[in-house]
Amino acid sequence: MSELPPAAFQNPRARHGFRARTCSIVGVGAYVPERVLSNADLERMVETTDEWITSRTGIKERRIAAPDEATSDLAAKAALRALESAGLKPDDIDLIIVATITPDMLFPSVACLVQAKIGAKRAAAFDVGAACSGFIYALEVGQQFIMSHTHDTVLVIGAEKLSSIIDWSDRNTCVLFGDGAGAVVLQNRPRAHGLLTACLGADGSKASLLCMPGGGSKIPATPDSVASRLHFLRMDGRETFKNAVIAMGQAAHEALGRCGLTVGQMALIIPHQANRRIIEAVGERLEAPPEKVFMNVDRFGNTSAASVAIALDEAVRGGRIQRGDLLLLLVFGAGLTWGAAVIEW
Repeated sequence: MSELPPAAFQNPRARHGFRARTCSIVGVGAYVPERVLSNADLERMVETTDEWITSRTGIKERRIAAPDEATSDLAAKAALRALESAGLKPDDIDLIIVATITPDMLFPSVACLVQAKIGAKRAAAFDVGAACSGFIYALEVGQQFIMSHTHDTVLVIGAEKLSSIIDWSDRNTCVLFGDGAGAVVLQNRPRAHGLLTACLGADGSKASLLCMPGGGSKIPATPDSVASRLHFLRMDGRETFKNAVIAMGQAAHEALGRCGLTVGQMALIIPHQANRRIIEAVGERLEAPPEKVFMNVDRFGNTSAASVAIALDEAVRGGRIQRGDLLLLLVFGAGLTWGAAVIEW
């Protein structure tokens, strides 16, 4: 492993005697469907108003996939853009990891379908299910393969077609979610610290706060389960909000503490784009200046595992992130699950 340059922070991955190589993001990409569903459109579908949605969520519009557009299609398009950004070809990929809760089907995995769609014939492939936290979970898993020298090039994708599991008659949930995908390419970049640490957490005792009851082994699809609308997403919004703010704040402090860093040293904070009020509450809890907290929830809504990946791509392409910058990524989702990652870009 090449010697790392000195840094003004602790690198938890580079402890004395730990010979693993570092892992960096070397390419980013994202894709969102063409169809825009605005708040005005929702006013014609369900009992709601633009003012009600905007004041409670900050969302003005979201993207909705076409009927013949599956999660693997969104993921494949984001993947190809990330590979182009990295200057790589599909044959260069050793492993594909897709974070999603809306797979094309229960099996095979979305990752296997993406492998075929993009022609990554050498790549192993599997999915990760951690809901809105899935991207950081998958990022951490992918990093382990790079650090251990098992693989040299790992493609990590967060992709969702949430419109396929939304109850469009439930005004409390249908206004929140959108479809999309974001991807990153991981490699060792010599003399770069890259992904410094990730703190992951879960609390399965609160699984019922955000779930889709039907469709699995406990409640398989039957005429009764469909009639009872058990195959749609259900959420306790108030409790989810409270848990999200607390968990992301704690994870952020833990991750920064591991690296000996402070919020003030972060060039940008990219939280899960669930709700403007949640994002603002997390920023306030961290005492972060609003201009350092990235937000695009107004245009895309909550895209679950794709959320942070889409925001990261947008921030990079918009010039918000420069080489050497320190970033803090924050996620929270069903499970309950949460996480924080610190990255030297």
